[in-house]
Amino acid sequence: MPRFSKAAFGTIPLRMADTPDTPDAEDEAPEEEGGLRKVIHVDMDAFFASVEQRDNPDLRGLPVAVGGSGGRGVVAAASYEARKFGVRSAMPSVTARRLCPDLIFVRHRFDAYKEASQRIRAIFRHFTPHVEPLSLDEAYLDVTADIRGIGSATRIAQLIRERIYGETGLTASAGVSYNKFLAKLASDQNKPDGLCVIKPGEGAKFVAGLPVRRFHGVGPKGAEKMARLGIETGADLAAKDAAFLRANFGSFADYLYRAARGIDLRPVRADRIRKSVGGERTFGEDISSGPALRETLDNIVDIVWERIERSEAKGRTVTLKMKYTDFQIVTRAKSLATNVADKAEFASVGHELLEELLPLPLPIRLMGLTLSNLESEEREDNPKPGDAQLSLL
Repeated sequence: MPRFSKAAFGTIPLRMADTPDTPDAEDEAPEEEGGLRKVIHVDMDAFFASVEQRDNPDLRGLPVAVGGSGGRGVVAAASYEARKFGVRSAMPSVTARRLCPDLIFVRHRFDAYKEASQRIRAIFRHFTPHVEPLSLDEAYLDVTADIRGIGSATRIAQLIRERIYGETGLTASAGVSYNKFLAKLASDQNKPDGLCVIKPGEGAKFVAGLPVRRFHGVGPKGAEKMARLGIETGADLAAKDAAFLRANFGSFADYLYRAARGIDLRPVRADRIRKSVGGERTFGEDISSGPALRETLDNIVDIVWERIERSEAKGRTVTLKMKYTDFQIVTRAKSLATNVADKAEFASVGHELLEELLPLPLPIRLMGLTLSNLESEEREDNPKPGDAQLSLL
């Protein structure tokens, strides 16, 4: 895949094909009058690990993982030096240590990450009031109005990256394009510390060369199913008509149809409401014993609470989800009078819900935990309908 243009972002009018509605059709809006939107997606590079390396010079240039190093520990974030060994977030710490014997584990410091995030968001808002944070370390910006008279969305992205580094000592990657889907893909293209611009007329070409696994919302299982259908790239996906996609992917088909053509009509919204934060894990082998279930729940709590902290979500309802080997799904939920106070209370409620279901009538193949009934926070960007959970594997 070539590194796409870094030239000034134009305002060439775009005519959209007549395509099906997306799952989030209510979020769609027409393009700005007189031209296209100019959207920037900024994504901090290995944010948690980079803050640790910034604050402790002894860690710079070394493989670092933020998270617990114990037997049930989970990697919350990994430096790029660690990623070269295959270490990734949500990976069990024992696996990470096996991949990288010299890996250095540090405990997370969310106060430090939040402080850096607040400074970064202040930089965003210097250039536009239209900022849609997705988490502590990434956000969409709509700079169509160009309130500073800079004249180029690409230049704005460059200035933002320079100011972030100058004020925080951290690097950021940015993607610039005419919609959110393309901007987010672009920000990942030249990481770390990179910039990628997808200009009008380039979106479909850019998407055509990508593996479908790069499409947001397409997980490992989805990619496997697509491969069985002969779909491995954006070009393969674009070759399938809407009827074929609906027959095989249901309501997700409309999103796929548009994404394969580089189309995304969602506006950048500073007031998006997050409905839930959670995660679920599908097991390689079914489990049923109490000790194994409790240990698995602890692992899921570690990962989901990190997501809750990263997204700054506050909520009152904890929901446990399990799928039996016969694919029957059971859920149990508990709502508190006030927001869940901390990780310990989140874990305590989750275990209380699990104990209500023990002993299980059948082994389970999946477990998930979710925090919902949230205060007004920015909604997580997810092209899937409803409150689809992120896979932990």
